[in-house]
Parts: sequence; C-alpha cells; structure tokens
Amino acid sequence: QLMFVESGGGLVQPGGSLRLSCAASGFTLDYYYIGWFRQAPGKEREGVSCISVGGLKTNYADFVKGRFTLWRDNAQSTVYLQMNSLKPEDTAVYYCAVGSYDSCTGFISAGMRYWGNGTQVTVSS
Repeated sequence: QLMFVESGGGLVQPGGSLRLSCAASGFTLDYYYIGWFRQAPGKEREGVSCISVGGLKTNYADFVKGRFTLWRDNAQSTVYLQMNSLKPEDTAVYYCAVGSYDSCTGFISAGMRYWGNGTQVTVSS
C-alpha cells in the first residue's frame, strides 16, 4: 500500500516547537511535490506547506510563514516540518501527501494522494 507515515506530533505549550516527520511507505519521493495539510476538529482540511521535487522551492500558508520550515531528504524518503512558536490555533491533525505542482502549491487537498493517518499536534497550556 502506498502511503505516508506521519510522526512527531504531541502536546506542547504555546510558544513551543515540534518537528514532524513524514516517511514514504511503498514508494520513493524523488518525483513528487509533497505537501503538509492539517485538519482541526470541525474544520476543513487546509494546506500548510508544499515543497518542490528537488527541495529548492517551498511555499507556506500565511498563518505559518516565519514559524514553520519544510525540507525533504529524498535519500531517506522522508519530509520534515519544523514548527516553532506554536499557537493554540495550530492544534490539528497534520498529514502529508503527494501531488502535482498545481495541487500542492495551491493547497488543493482533493488533488493530493497517498495520505497517511496523520499525527496529532496539540498546543495548550
């Protein structure tokens, strides 16, 4: 089965940091744009960040710019999301997936695939 396995979530206080990992299972990352998305209870899934095939280009949703950093290690088939200065509104289940340039950079979740089960991030004091 082709999917991602997300990890690294947990409970953190406001202002804290977490590093999420997203490991490919059953395929290699080399040829894909990869995006991180999140879904909070009662809300639609929203895009967080996207990284290009070679890792040279990234884009971020406005609400995480300057706080989150995305990079990839194709040799390890893993993508990482460093999250700093976390806020309570960052609480959500975080997912990664692959997609086309348009789906990934446009944060169009319907165009993404190989979704994992996600990792829960809770920001609370």
